[in-house]
Amino acid sequence: MIDVVDVKKSYGPIEALRGVSFHIDEGEIVGLLGPNGAGKTTMMKILTGFLQPDEGTVRIAGLDVLMQPRQVQALLGYLPENAPLYPELSVQSYLQMMADLRQIARDQQRACLSEAIYATGLQEHLTRPIGELSKGYRQRVGIAQAILHHPRLLILDEPTLGLDPTQIVEIRRLIRRLAEQSTILFSTHILSEVEALCDRVIILMNGQVRADARLSELAATPDAVVVLSEAAADVEQMLRELPGVRGVEAMRSADGFPAYRVLGKRRGGKDLCPAIYELARQHNWPLRELRRDVRTLEAVFNELATRA
Repeated sequence: MIDVVDVKKSYGPIEALRGVSFHIDEGEIVGLLGPNGAGKTTMMKILTGFLQPDEGTVRIAGLDVLMQPRQVQALLGYLPENAPLYPELSVQSYLQMMADLRQIARDQQRACLSEAIYATGLQEHLTRPIGELSKGYRQRVGIAQAILHHPRLLILDEPTLGLDPTQIVEIRRLIRRLAEQSTILFSTHILSEVEALCDRVIILMNGQVRADARLSELAATPDAVVVLSEAAADVEQMLRELPGVRGVEAMRSADGFPAYRVLGKRRGGKDLCPAIYELARQHNWPLRELRRDVRTLEAVFNELATRA
């Protein structure tokens, strides 16, 4: 659905994007993650044809965004960070205007409007001026205009920015429903958003792709956690002697039992759990828990940030 190859974009001396490349398949829901100023919004504006890159190529559904912008824009729905809403218009009037601008045929408009209104839960607010709506409902109106024409690709820039916790949950549910019919790319700097909605994440930092992987791959580590029901002799020393172990950290589990984090090799490290289980069996350790350790997305993000 999306092919981005070596895209660069500068604003005077500031390099917003420095050779960004990634690929997104049809049907995926992908989070574009990064700190403020990482280049997320610039990348989205380039994808929609709003900005032109200085270098590189961008294709959506096989169409070149630079050479065929109108065809590309017909395929996508876009919610920018600040939704382009007219506060004096009613919800119904605004969506009708957007349907006209999208050149949706008159005989299809009623069905398209109805689907978008019910998908976003706006049916009880159609006659209200947009300026009187809460932030959450204004976001719903912005999403409604983005999905009127059944886009193959939906691009959302900070869709939950400024919403309260209840509104955030509602927008997340809506995005999950929309993912059933559209490829979705949404940007955020809120880590929990990605963990709640995505299987895959692209992390931008300083205008470059620092990570592009499924969440399960980012979270995986070669480390293992061992929890015993009671202390046993020489456990730490024997764990250190296992092949592939680079260190052992003694600690306590959440419920107070003796535990160890066994650190595997960072590159090419194998799952240490089978070897640890065999060692525990041979020495009759009172094994309470054995699992492969995982990192949170926050830990991954912080690790990448410290390398920047």
